[in-house]
Amino acid sequence: MSGGVIDLHTHTTHSDGSASPEELIARASSKGARSIAITDHDTVDAFAEARAAADRFGIEFVPGIEISADFSPGTMHILGYCVDDESTALKEKLATLKNAREKRNPEIARRLEALGFDINYSEVVQTANNNVVGRPHFARLLVERGYVRSIQEAFDRLLKKGAPAYVEKARLAPADSIELIHRAGGVAVLAHPYQLKLPSYEAVNELVAELAALGLDGIEAIYSRHSQAERSTYSEIATRHHLLVTGGSDYHGSYKPDIDIVTGLGDLEVSYALLEALKARAKDRVTKPEAKACDPRG
Repeated sequence: MSGGVIDLHTHTTHSDGSASPEELIARASSKGARSIAITDHDTVDAFAEARAAADRFGIEFVPGIEISADFSPGTMHILGYCVDDESTALKEKLATLKNAREKRNPEIARRLEALGFDINYSEVVQTANNNVVGRPHFARLLVERGYVRSIQEAFDRLLKKGAPAYVEKARLAPADSIELIHRAGGVAVLAHPYQLKLPSYEAVNELVAELAALGLDGIEAIYSRHSQAERSTYSEIATRHHLLVTGGSDYHGSYKPDIDIVTGLGDLEVSYALLEALKARAKDRVTKPEAKACDPRG
């Protein structure tokens, strides 16, 4: 059976989403999802709870991650699918990135205070409710204090790349991001290419050619904020370079309230056939005889 809708890009409270892994799986089930991938930023801490919830709700769980890569003028994120969360290389690198993040967040608070905002880092931690602190938690506190009207405004004015309170995070080179995912047995996919902010089709095509030479496996063409024309264009680029096409909502719960899981902005429909192709690629990459690449339990 190859039918059914899926979502290969979601976030939980373990990075910058508002839903716990169980809440996210429950929401996906209510939307009729056959399979769901959790792709938290630089962490696989959601996997255990997500696997248990997926079992209860009868949904196929795809273990994923989203890694920030060093790139300008926009941002580059590399999604990893079917990653082995027991990979020593992956665990060591994620620990390094976590330490860097824990140094970055207090600096964001200091910059906001210097700009005149009454924001104390301990309050941000409290807002995160003992989960991983991220920029959405700063944004939520700014909304609660009445400094901005929405989380999006907080990002646009203060927290996005290039804004006054933005602090650059530790990032891996694109080649290192792809290699790390491969070492963990995973499939590396370029996330939401519109965020690269490249000026033309030709520029995106040229970059994808370079990434494909480094081992990139796919492009997230079917994405909530991609127009239909962009979805077609990015799919064409993927085909040109013999890459997989994937898709997902980039669900963050209340931090991106206009984007729902599975359906995105209302017109998203990601076919299970795309996941089948992804799993086939992952199966080819697994070298350990006992390893299972994206089995129904993840």
